[in-house]
Amino acid sequence: MALREILRYPDPRLRKKALPVARVDEEIQGLIRDMAETMYHAPGIGLAATQINVAKRVVVIDVSTDHKDLRVFVNPVICEHSGVFGIEEGCLSVPGVFEEVERAQKVTVRALDEHGTAFELVAEDLLAVCIQHEIDHLDGKVFVDYLSRLKQQRIRKKLEKQQRLAM
Repeated sequence: MALREILRYPDPRLRKKALPVARVDEEIQGLIRDMAETMYHAPGIGLAATQINVAKRVVVIDVSTDHKDLRVFVNPVICEHSGVFGIEEGCLSVPGVFEEVERAQKVTVRALDEHGTAFELVAEDLLAVCIQHEIDHLDGKVFVDYLSRLKQQRIRKKLEKQQRLAM
């Protein structure tokens, strides 16, 4: 296992659309392990492969408080959604920024697990939001895309300033 570098907004690589995984093999399982380690270390509750500059449709999520409920989604697709849920979101690629975004409160997602077995999951509230957030990453979207242009500009300037000061 290895920690991977998490891309930071506004890095253009975050806009790259992820490609479907042909099959879950040792390479993908290694990627999943690296992603989980990176997510827990950050610390965060979700990570998409595109956030570590890997253009594959792989997501890891753990919304538990004890970090013992890792969920893996390979080639995830939201089949159904319902309700509206406004929640303050943050993102490992947009550190220190939290803004309210409206999402579906309940989603049904189909995916493969870490062994390549197909499954379907009905998720609500925080887990549903996290699934939507991470699938957005796979499609080249960042949660700030849901905000006004003015907020996006402020966030971009704030993060660019942080990066300059860190150098």
